[in-house]
Amino acid sequence: MPTPMIHFMREFFMVGGRKLSYLDFGGPGEPLLALHGHYNEASAFAPLAGALAPRWRVIALDQRGHGESDRAPGYERDDYVADVLALHRHLGVGPVPVLGHSLGGVNAYQFAARHPDEVSGLIVEDIGAVVDCDWSFTTRLPRTAPSRGALSRALGAAAPYLECSFRQSDRGWGFSFGIEDTVASQKALCGDHWDDWTALSCPALLVRGTRSDELTAGHARDMVARGGRRTRLVELPAGHVVHHDAPERFAAEVMAFLSGP
Repeated sequence: MPTPMIHFMREFFMVGGRKLSYLDFGGPGEPLLALHGHYNEASAFAPLAGALAPRWRVIALDQRGHGESDRAPGYERDDYVADVLALHRHLGVGPVPVLGHSLGGVNAYQFAARHPDEVSGLIVEDIGAVVDCDWSFTTRLPRTAPSRGALSRALGAAAPYLECSFRQSDRGWGFSFGIEDTVASQKALCGDHWDDWTALSCPALLVRGTRSDELTAGHARDMVARGGRRTRLVELPAGHVVHHDAPERFAAEVMAFLSGP
């Protein structure tokens, strides 16, 4: 069944003198905050927003250094969590479910652990409680290309996963994120985050791609075992970007989780 067309509003707010942007996909539904991974931006969640509407109103943040949000002097763990809190306060919503992919998944569960009164449920897509990033792919990304097609060809099989971040400038085609910023963010993402994961008090859904090169089956099972009785695992036939590789099944699992007791 094709995903329905969905419109969105781009909004901005200020945090500490920096501009952050988010997409509000609108509608009458309950709000769901969505946090993208590295190389992406809020628009990556447009298909999911269409699939969840009208029951859920997806609000997706362009995280610092991505999309239309400003570059930042730092990309530490506390920085990202503070941005999510700032968005939550800006929106003026009560406890809401939060969904995050990869980088956004760690940001989501750290926000939920540190601000439990603001989160009613958690969906973490293909990222672990211990993260060991490899930023060699980032450093090999082309800085510019003469056309959108040339940039896509240079990326090869990775192009469909990054194309939402393609941008044209007076220097040619590149990305809405900075290479150096992304490396700094990936370095800061590395580490043992078990304390945050085991501190979760809300229901949590961990979604793993069976072909993931980021989250092993064993680590995912360990996360569920240590995450408490309200944590469960779903594995879908996909790589690391589950919402891209298996969009209908991913949306169905998210909807079922959000609609559960």
